[in-house]
Amino acid sequence: MTGSEALLEYLTKFFPIFLFIFVALAFGVMTLLVSHFVQPRYPEPEKLSTYECGAEPFSDARMPFPVRYYIFAMLFVIFDIEVIFLYPWAVVFTKIGVIGLIEMMIFIGLFIVAYVYAWRKGALEWD
Repeated sequence: MTGSEALLEYLTKFFPIFLFIFVALAFGVMTLLVSHFVQPRYPEPEKLSTYECGAEPFSDARMPFPVRYYIFAMLFVIFDIEVIFLYPWAVVFTKIGVIGLIEMMIFIGLFIVAYVYAWRKGALEWD
């Protein structure tokens, strides 16, 4: 098998992936182009207001989020990712035996330590 034949075989195997990426990018670009040409050129002042429903705004709608919100959200994402790692482990639990159980207990133990640390620092309290 020559180098060009090996390259052709390699590209043939990955053609569906390349096609999927191309279609996804083309769909995104086409959506942006169509929305650019279809949108109104001169929007009405009501459309530029904070609320399109017609309610009069009584204060500025943009308020800063407290930093505690971001910490709480970050903790949620971290512990949510832990659950994502638990699913594949649960599927192959019977095949990996005691070693896999010990490794997962260490993994969960680290997250419990992180949870206790966040709790003691007050990251879970909403004042």
